[in-house]
Amino acid sequence: MVTVLVLSILVGIAIPSMTGLINTNRLAGQANELVSALQVARSEAIRQNAGVTVCASTDGLVCSDAGTWTHWLVRGGRDNEVIQSGLINGSVRISAAGYPVRFRADGLARSAAGGLAAATITLCIPTTRPAQNQRQVTLSRGSRIEVVPVNGGGAC
Repeated sequence: MVTVLVLSILVGIAIPSMTGLINTNRLAGQANELVSALQVARSEAIRQNAGVTVCASTDGLVCSDAGTWTHWLVRGGRDNEVIQSGLINGSVRISAAGYPVRFRADGLARSAAGGLAAATITLCIPTTRPAQNQRQVTLSRGSRIEVVPVNGGGAC
């Protein structure tokens, strides 16, 4: 009985910690996939000497302006083909500002006006475990990418 009691106490302590660890890894993994997509888009724009876009998609084939991301795409080049695609984890919510990101042949993301583009893609899991339940993938100065953990207070 003592062994069962000690084991139940240890499990009661470990489960909340494990939940936070799993959520942290989901956010980090999804943020790293988006960083990779941005880097692939930039290198393909340079390699193909053509514009390449990173965008949201609902079906994994066509870019969309949908508020809910289920996929992301790297699309463009000379044939405007899908270069790479990825699936968004069902528990992760994504919102974006300065989106979609378009890299030109010089490897820099530029706005429609021609200036260097800036974009922020926020990934979030609506939970308090971990406290830093958001990751912001930020593109600045046309090509600098940074991932920052943010305390969203459990809200998305």
